[in-house]
Amino acid sequence: MNILFFLTPKSEVAYVDENDSLRQVLEKMEHHGYAAVPLLSSGGKYIGTITEGDVLWKLKKEGFPELHEMEDISVMEMIRNRDNKPVHINVDMEGLMERIMKQNFVPVVDDDKVFIGIVTRKDAIQYLIDELKKRKYDGTAADKIKTMVQAAK
Repeated sequence: MNILFFLTPKSEVAYVDENDSLRQVLEKMEHHGYAAVPLLSSGGKYIGTITEGDVLWKLKKEGFPELHEMEDISVMEMIRNRDNKPVHINVDMEGLMERIMKQNFVPVVDDDKVFIGIVTRKDAIQYLIDELKKRKYDGTAADKIKTMVQAAK
């Protein structure tokens, strides 16, 4: 199975740019209701992940500034405590599943490390549920998942 099947393309992903301010980050996260968003360079390369926790610690460090004061604080000044590790577009299903177990979403990059989208944990789990419904198994749940991952390769 190709991971493009699961991919939410960049055009449909809420992300922040390295030139954004802390205010823009807060507004994007609030508008979309996300607890974490990808951080991209001006050239579209994946840099890391900004989380609500990262924002909260930065706000505390800055003395909880007024909203208009946050316009002068660059997103690049924030300390990122937990970057979601990206995968290459050609990753196999096993590699994707290993990452998705540890992250809410997995950033996907091309050969030049340019961000092309994400795979969400929800989409990966939904795929596994759909596969379970299609197939009949007599083994344990672990055997079912293992068989599905092997079949998806």
